[in-house]
Amino acid sequence: MVDIEVQIPTTFDPFADINDDSGALGAKEYVHIRIQQRNGRKSLTTVQGLKKEFSYDKILKDLKKEFCCNGTVIQDKELGKVIQLQGDQRKNVNNFLIQAGIVKKDHIKIHGF
Repeated sequence: MVDIEVQIPTTFDPFADINDDSGALGAKEYVHIRIQQRNGRKSLTTVQGLKKEFSYDKILKDLKKEFCCNGTVIQDKELGKVIQLQGDQRKNVNNFLIQAGIVKKDHIKIHGF
């Protein structure tokens, strides 16, 4: 008998570096602004990925006052704290976060249709 060393290929995860928490470049550094369609013309804007040292309640209060809309901060198991606003506020939130100096322009990802 001949001993043949067989290497079984392991599964390759192309997004492994994105999901890695070691501080590598990936989704953890971006602030994601998304729109979720509810029903008919109604929609929600969600903001996730803000740094933990920011006060989400104060940011929410300023956003609500600035754009005359309602909103809340929810706690998600996977995503952490997420700000939800009524309506399509993606461009408004983007401009607000940049002007307030909370996030740099190249660290914001806007998703949606």
